[in-house]
Amino acid sequence: MAQLVRKLRNEGHALDGIDRRLIEALAANARQSLADLGRAVGLSAPSVAERLRRLEDSGLVNGYTLDLDPRALGYGLTAIVRIKPLPGQLHMVEKLLTESPEVVECDKVTGEDCYIARFVLRSIDELDPVLDRIAQRAQTSTSIVKSSPVRRRLPPLPAD
Repeated sequence: MAQLVRKLRNEGHALDGIDRRLIEALAANARQSLADLGRAVGLSAPSVAERLRRLEDSGLVNGYTLDLDPRALGYGLTAIVRIKPLPGQLHMVEKLLTESPEVVECDKVTGEDCYIARFVLRSIDELDPVLDRIAQRAQTSTSIVKSSPVRRRLPPLPAD
């Protein structure tokens, strides 16, 4: 079994039509019952449970999540911050980012910058104090998000 899991993770999981419909149904509403998912894909609830277990075991499905609107909690400003640590500060900057509650997403990237982070803030007044904590260890370049025409979505699912 461990060999199969490694193979699926390295080569990708071959999805059939039922797997694709199941993933799409979960992406639309991850809180559906197994019975509802079964009706959506034409399987029994136990068969859906088995397929989900296989998709989880293969590493293709890593979890089920909540899509929360930060604005509903009063976070009216989203900033994208490109971060270039000063020499010798890479690990300290990463630690600072992981410990900052304002950072809701961060990618370590190639190129001139090392990190691209997404911050949520209640107002523009909160931005400078947050950036000041980082500025001691890194250079930053900030963009304010006006809108998000493409929200996080599934990658294209391969055909049979």
